[in-house]
Amino acid sequence: MIDLSVIIPIRNEAPNIPRLHAELTTALARVGRPYEIIAVDDGSTDESFETLVRCQQGDPYLRIIRFRRNFGQTAAFAAGFAHARGRVIVTTDGDLQNDPADIPRVVDELDHGYDIVCGWRKNRQDAWLTRRVPSTIANALISAATGVKLHDYGCSLKVFRAEVVKPLKLYGEMHRFLPAIASELGVRISEIVVHHRSRQHGQSKYGLSRTLRVVLDLITVKFLLSYSTRPLQMFGVLGLAMGSLGGIILVWLTYTKFIAHQGIGDRPMLLFGILLVFTGVQLLTTGLLAEVQARTYHESQNKPTYVVREIREPQPSVGQARRRTEDGAASRLGA
Repeated sequence: MIDLSVIIPIRNEAPNIPRLHAELTTALARVGRPYEIIAVDDGSTDESFETLVRCQQGDPYLRIIRFRRNFGQTAAFAAGFAHARGRVIVTTDGDLQNDPADIPRVVDELDHGYDIVCGWRKNRQDAWLTRRVPSTIANALISAATGVKLHDYGCSLKVFRAEVVKPLKLYGEMHRFLPAIASELGVRISEIVVHHRSRQHGQSKYGLSRTLRVVLDLITVKFLLSYSTRPLQMFGVLGLAMGSLGGIILVWLTYTKFIAHQGIGDRPMLLFGILLVFTGVQLLTTGLLAEVQARTYHESQNKPTYVVREIREPQPSVGQARRRTEDGAASRLGA
């Protein structure tokens, strides 16, 4: 019976794999739980897959998933979650910047009643301008937008309870938003400081180019968290505000035309008012269509709009239990 699954996305990390495998094996032995390591080869073009196969020959706990091409880190994590057999799931990077020796501490933190434990690279060993500054800005934006306050959303070293993370559907660059997405389920989240190391081999796959994609995905996450079951409240508020403002402008122009007897044909406000009214109607229509789609999504999959943590039934008192036993015996004798 597997208790712990460790998922590692691999993309052109051949020089790091032997040391990573050795450090993981040592760290997981200290955890003292039955475990498996799931390495997801995300379309590597170097000898990463061959190196993983050599490691697997001496390790019966190492499983390898190989993609046909590069699908991205989010897809790699999604594949790992789908194939994980453990009750607890650990994610980490394959570049050795996350220290496998931190895994026992992070797993132990989960046993304090949490559903997700996130690593915090407090002393981060990365370039200041291209990595640390964008990361700080992104963490602040994500925390403010989602309401889940974390110092380091980008740290891949995280631990999840399987029942929390397995049902989640991941797209785009959503893997960094996992704690925020899971917060919709009412989970308890903790964050602890972990060791971060400088990269020894290969090149980073991250840079400033990903900042825009993170912002776009953040908009998606915010919508899913706040309005996925009530989209009309988002589109409707904007539509009513714009339509009302446009209506006020048109009423004022009507008064100007027919009561004050002034020309309005050459006034930009006329076109502006008409634009606001039409835009408001379009937003309201979009909100209604989104409401229909949201209901179709939930009802077609029998997907509930709530999550139950547990159900506790009342326990009968000693007297009630005795009476139930006597009544049952009497019923059997009467039969």
